Amino acid sequence: MRVVIAGGGVAGAASAIALARAGAEVTVYEAHEDPAGAVGSFLSLAVNGLRGLAALGCLAQVQAAGFAVARQRMWAGNGKMLGDVARGRRPGDCLHSVTLMRAGLVTVLRDAATRAGASVVTGHPMAGADLRAARDDGADLVVGADGIWSSARRIVDEAAPEPAYAGLYSVSGVSDGLDGTDAPGAAGPGTWNMIFGRQGAFIYLPAPDGTTWWSAQVSAKVPPEDLTAVGPGELAAVFRRERHAVAILRGARSVHAATLHHVLPPVRRWHGRDIVLIGDAAHPAGAGQGASMAIEDAVELARQLRGPGTVADALARFGTARRDRAGKMAKMAASNRDAKTAGPVVAALRNLIMPAMFGRFYERATGWLYDYDPEGHGPEREPTGPVASRSGLS
Repeated sequence: MRVVIAGGGVAGAASAIALARAGAEVTVYEAHEDPAGAVGSFLSLAVNGLRGLAALGCLAQVQAAGFAVARQRMWAGNGKMLGDVARGRRPGDCLHSVTLMRAGLVTVLRDAATRAGASVVTGHPMAGADLRAARDDGADLVVGADGIWSSARRIVDEAAPEPAYAGLYSVSGVSDGLDGTDAPGAAGPGTWNMIFGRQGAFIYLPAPDGTTWWSAQVSAKVPPEDLTAVGPGELAAVFRRERHAVAILRGARSVHAATLHHVLPPVRRWHGRDIVLIGDAAHPAGAGQGASMAIEDAVELARQLRGPGTVADALARFGTARRDRAGKMAKMAASNRDAKTAGPVVAALRNLIMPAMFGRFYERATGWLYDYDPEGHGPEREPTGPVASRSGLS
């Protein structure tokens, strides 16, 4: 089977590993010269994403590229703790969430894809004409892993929705350590912290090297004209009422990412007879689950292509298997986004209710997400040889 993958980020590289290990001839086309370059900020992988990586055979490499984060703590702007829960897992799960730079994750996945036999072509964006040409040239499957601005989405459905600004923008960076400040979490690494501010949320993690990784997510109906000009000084003014955020921003040594957040209405069609959308191209996931959900997609796509019937049959099964879970994730992400853009009345109620209720209900609300386990359903750990053309991976 010949497979062409548009996009060499997390979704594209993960699907390249899964399909190449199943015996497909895989070529990945990536727009950036270096898909693992300085694109994006840090990200977290919850246990569902980590179990997907285990199925792909590269969990240990990803863990080594980042650091484990055991706890998640939420704070009011005045320093009051609102909640303290296990980060990205059920409390009894010994597998801990991992935080790392996006570039580090892409590097591991791309290297694993290459070792599995996939070819990665960089500096080669795939526009709609390129995707159509790949199908005309005999590709048995085209995988649209090209993100929220996907060209593949228009191939699948000419009436597909367009992304819209979500009312949030974020700027991320690295600061000197928390020593000398009274910011919550100053004791050391292993805790993901989020401050609910009056104009957004401020996320920070003490890292093993003594620095602090942070991301300021600002609520703004109209985004800045020049987002790259928004630095620590401007952010300190936005979060001036949240003194812990200001203390971290004052120690900033670098800013490495600035981006607008977008939402996408539900995508009705995820696949055609020989083309499929995965990751953000099909279902952008917020709430820190974008990478994990993309990895899940990759594992499930390979599993379905190993089943009976044609490629079209496998893609239909893939859509059925993933759509309900993606829909639940979208609702969770919307609630997460609303919490960051809440007005003063809602924020006051949140600060009053969360300390008493959050820990009691959090596991019940998120357990379904973290219970994902591809064991026995992922691609084989070793290539199984060449695959038949349009009859599915076998």
